[in-house]
Amino acid sequence: MDYTPPPLFKQGTSAVARLVIFVAISLALLIVDARFNALSVARQVAATVLLPVERVVLVPRDAVRGMFDYAQSSVTLATENRELRRNAVQQAEASVRQAELEAENNQLRKLLSLKERSATPVTTAEILYDARDPYSQRIVIDRGSQQGLRAGYPVIDERGVVGQVTRVSPFQSEVTLLTDKDQAIPVQVVRNGLRSVAFGGSRAGLLDLRFMAASADLQQGDLLVTSGLDGTYPPGLPVAKVVQIERKADTAFSRVYCEPVAGVRAHRQLLVVQYEANLPPRPADEPTGKSDKAERGARSAAARAAAESKAADKAEKADGKSDSKAARESAQ
Repeated sequence: MDYTPPPLFKQGTSAVARLVIFVAISLALLIVDARFNALSVARQVAATVLLPVERVVLVPRDAVRGMFDYAQSSVTLATENRELRRNAVQQAEASVRQAELEAENNQLRKLLSLKERSATPVTTAEILYDARDPYSQRIVIDRGSQQGLRAGYPVIDERGVVGQVTRVSPFQSEVTLLTDKDQAIPVQVVRNGLRSVAFGGSRAGLLDLRFMAASADLQQGDLLVTSGLDGTYPPGLPVAKVVQIERKADTAFSRVYCEPVAGVRAHRQLLVVQYEANLPPRPADEPTGKSDKAERGARSAAARAAAESKAADKAEKADGKSDSKAARESAQ
């Protein structure tokens, strides 16, 4: 019997021998290529042939890497965008706050300068809240009777008159603005000294000079200041500027509208002028009976004087006639 293995299972060169042979061939090729660069052409040809295959093989890897990069970039960009928006909002708020602080600082400087130059005692105050309603225009300030305030004191800012203290509590006061419908302030035109009274409430935010003669010397842009005739406002405080004059041919009066020069709705800090007019007392009114009797006596005296004057005139005329008659008789 033949016990030789079939051709499929015949054993040739052992695996170790083949490994040694292939390693030797590889080392020989490496040495030859390193010394003589003999395989450069073969390497270039192989790289050129295998390049499409390499790119096809790398497509899945590049796709997965691109998706990860896109997701990471999207998250990074979204985070940076939120951060930039937050920084922009913070910078805008800081800029607005800085502008507000600068405006408030400038106003406080002007108020301090005005306070130092004022001959009348003044008290600084801050607006707590706005108490306006459809029928009145008022504000509430943080000073009251404990700080020496009284009803009737004028309230001003660095530009001019804002209003008047109308109600006082121990630590707060209510100020009625110039534009309130119940407010009236005697004013005077700086240019020519023309006096009038400015009323509020005619138009939103404007004052009205009522019953001004159509021929009155008024021009747009004229500055109105307090005349001081009411004893409430010291004279010379800026009040308003003339912005519109309506003259109609069918009436003897003109309508004059003025815009307040003070920042009625612009600032929070104000000055309360503790103004005391020190006006002399009014003459005492006489009792009604005595005044009527005196008036009747004055009328009687006037009537007697008129009668005596007429009698004297008649006597003079009679004397003149008699003198002329005597002269004619003597001439004859």
